[in-house]
Amino acid sequence: MINPFSLADEHTAVDLQAYLSRAKRLDPDGLVRLRAFGSVLAAYVAPIYSGNLMDSGPTVLGLRTCELAEPAEVDVLVPIGAVQERLARLVGQGDETAEFKIQLLETQRAPWAGISPPRQGWQQVGTINESRLTQIARDGIAEVAASLPESVGGPIAARIRGEIWGRGIDLESKVPTGAAFAAAGLGFLTENEEVGLYVAEGWIRLSSEHGHVLAKAATKF
Repeated sequence: MINPFSLADEHTAVDLQAYLSRAKRLDPDGLVRLRAFGSVLAAYVAPIYSGNLMDSGPTVLGLRTCELAEPAEVDVLVPIGAVQERLARLVGQGDETAEFKIQLLETQRAPWAGISPPRQGWQQVGTINESRLTQIARDGIAEVAASLPESVGGPIAARIRGEIWGRGIDLESKVPTGAAFAAAGLGFLTENEEVGLYVAEGWIRLSSEHGHVLAKAATKF
C-alpha cells in the first residue's frame, strides 16, 4: 500500500485532473510519477521516451507541481487513468470540508522513470517565444503524419518518431523538437509568452507559467 496524500483543495485537484487528461491524450497508456518529500507534489509524465535505458532516442518529460494539504512522502509510478479515477470521485462533491485524499495501491515500472534529470544546477540561457514553440510542434506533428503510412508500426514507427522528435530545433539551444510538442500538448504555453530556457548536465528545461518540460539535449540537427 502506497502512502496516501491529500491535495490542498478542490482547485488543486481540478488542475491536476486537467494536466493528466492532456498527458493521457498524448499517451493513452501512459504512467505518471508522483513524488513528494514535503508539502509539494511533483507529477512527471513522459509524452516521448525511449524503450530502454540504453537507447539513444529522445526522452521528454512533463512536470507540473501542486500543493498538498500537509507534508507527505511519496514516490510512485502509476497509470494516469488510476489517478484520474480517484480525482473524479473527489471533484464536484460540493462539500467545502471535503478532504482531497488519494490512496494508490501499487507502483509500476517504466524505463523513463529511471532517467532522472538534475534537480539542481540549472542555468537560464535565454527564452523562446510561445509562437515559435507552437509552430515547431505543429510542423513536427505534420512531419510524423506524413512519414508514417498506416501500414507502418512497431519498432519502425518508433524509430521514425524518435528521429523527428529528437532532432534539435537549432544548434545553439539544443532543444529537441519533442520538447516543443510536449509543451504545447500538455497545455503549458500561453499566447506570446516568453518561455524560459535552462540547461544542466546534458539536459534542457523549458519553464513556463503553467509547467516544465525536461528533455535530454538534442545531439542531431
